[in-house]
Amino acid sequence: MKQEILEAVKEAKEHSQPRNFTQSMDVIITIQDLDINKPENRFEEEVSLPHGRGKDVNIAFIADGELAVQAKNAGADLIINKEDLEELGKDRKAAKKMASRYNFFVAQADFMPLVGRFLGPVLGPRKKMPKPVPANIKPDPILGRLKNTVKVRIKDQPVIQTMVGTQDMDAEMIAENIDAILGILDQNLEKGRNQIKTMYIKTTMGPVVKVI
Repeated sequence: MKQEILEAVKEAKEHSQPRNFTQSMDVIITIQDLDINKPENRFEEEVSLPHGRGKDVNIAFIADGELAVQAKNAGADLIINKEDLEELGKDRKAAKKMASRYNFFVAQADFMPLVGRFLGPVLGPRKKMPKPVPANIKPDPILGRLKNTVKVRIKDQPVIQTMVGTQDMDAEMIAENIDAILGILDQNLEKGRNQIKTMYIKTTMGPVVKVI
């Protein structure tokens, strides 16, 4: 299947019309023989793409003290302290806006009760509750991994659609990113990638190209 994926990626790139922004490359996979009414068949996983997303990821880090300083130096896009949490808890509109803007949230572990209290109602439904980390951890590796991470989920339909790169990335790199997504299917489905019914690849605004 690797060759078929590579050819489809190349075709999707070729058929994509020039736009005034860098388009994402998406893979769309339909799963067969899967009863999504059973909770055990629904899942959400984070996948670190071997060649990255090709686009920036916005990460908010909830911490104070030395960890907050290190997170900012390591490239966190937003630092939220205790006072900020309380303010966001009072302003639901601002909290929702922030929740939509940032892809991932990380929180100092002892902040989690406050996060749950002030931001839980906003982040929870969006599946963006923070990853708790110890106050003495080095944030660089965490932020580095998250910047290459996409989410793969099966929820209401037996369909997965996720970003696997951008149109200006090398086709082989995108194909290897897609293979990382297929590895998640092998981990979560009884028959792994053999349960794929259809697979398509497309750019954000381009036509779909069928793999299988």
